[in-house]
Amino acid sequence: MKKIIAMTLLALAGLNLQAGSPKPYFHTTESEATETGIKFFEGTWTEVLAKAAEDKKIIFLDAYASWCGPCKRMAAYTFTDEKVGTYFNEHFISYKMDMEKHAEGPRLSQKYSLTAYPTLYFINSDESIAHQTLGYHEPAKLIAVGETVVASSK
Repeated sequence: MKKIIAMTLLALAGLNLQAGSPKPYFHTTESEATETGIKFFEGTWTEVLAKAAEDKKIIFLDAYASWCGPCKRMAAYTFTDEKVGTYFNEHFISYKMDMEKHAEGPRLSQKYSLTAYPTLYFINSDESIAHQTLGYHEPAKLIAVGETVVASSK
């Protein structure tokens, strides 16, 4: 009887792990990550600053590290959420940066006193911080943060 229970539990655990495992952040292609979610700007940091100034929008900066579990989870679940994508694509220029590998990562980490991953920055085109928040955010919470930033920038 104990063997049957143990085997059943193992089978259920295996199904649960298989069904809920997200794609790793650094293996997700741009098209997979943005089909319905946030469309991240592709280009240099200088180009994203110029685009933000031109469009009169705030930059949403996902400051992450490739080894960060909560960062990977947000990339797989929050940033790909349709409602998050709709809201953020309308109101922000979104940019993701591996703060340990990107050319601008060390400078911005020091400038913004980065202490943890993920840190989500909302940055003006002059590189000043409009708002920042730490840690994993579910889709509804991230949209609420975005709404707060938009309301305070008007």
